[in-house]
Amino acid sequence: MSGAGLGVPAGFAFLAESSVPVGAGLSSSAAVELASCLAFLEATGGRVSRETLAALGRRAENEFVGVPCGILDQGVSAFGQRDHLVYIDCRGPRFETLPLPPGSNFWVFNTHTRHALADGLYAERHRECAEAARILGVALLADATPAMLSAAETRLPRPAYKRARHVIDEIGRVLRAADALRAGDLSAVGRLLLASHRSSRTWFENSNPQLDFLVDSLEPEKGVYGARLTGGGFGGAVMALTSDAFGEKGAGRVKEAYLARFGTRPEILHTLTGDGASLVTSGT
Repeated sequence: MSGAGLGVPAGFAFLAESSVPVGAGLSSSAAVELASCLAFLEATGGRVSRETLAALGRRAENEFVGVPCGILDQGVSAFGQRDHLVYIDCRGPRFETLPLPPGSNFWVFNTHTRHALADGLYAERHRECAEAARILGVALLADATPAMLSAAETRLPRPAYKRARHVIDEIGRVLRAADALRAGDLSAVGRLLLASHRSSRTWFENSNPQLDFLVDSLEPEKGVYGARLTGGGFGGAVMALTSDAFGEKGAGRVKEAYLARFGTRPEILHTLTGDGASLVTSGT
């Protein structure tokens, strides 16, 4: 925690145990970072805000691991709340929780295909987005508009245009999804999830055949609002937002279809939203 004004414990024994699949795009590293940070703070008597907690986790990724990630994963771990989703404006950053309607379910289909953001693919996308922002004349793509991108299309290298197209459109989808959640309209959220995945596949090019197959297989299933790849992509998992009408039988059909196509079965997790990082004291 160098530079954060926090003490360093003289020594301690530390054990991390996790049920979050590693390398599946489910933010396992952020979960470990924030849980560890809370433990270290408790050991040293330090106190920081949730915003600072998320920022420290991001620093660990950026400066130690070498992944130029944003604050999304750490923000969700810091501000997660049961039966809610976390809305983040990364420019602040600003965090807000939005309630999920009753009966909202999340099903994760982990392909166990390669998901390694530190191998350069994620960093390459980051550089392309930065190049697009520079040519568009904005500090961040969040400050650009579709009209600005359209006007600059001929001046942008094709990869930079494609990455910016995804990011700028995705920001619009996030804003519409937040409005849909406030209105309790999960069908609209699901359509935006599907559009997000297709944009990732076409413009950001961080999907793969396994992820595309899962999304296409999930879309027509009863009770599925929508689905998209999770995390940074390039492998990993697909997340589906569903109602209670989607259950083990539907998940089994998708699993067997995947087996017939790729020769392996995806790992399936059925989960609900829960609270973020917190301290668990002895006896609780």
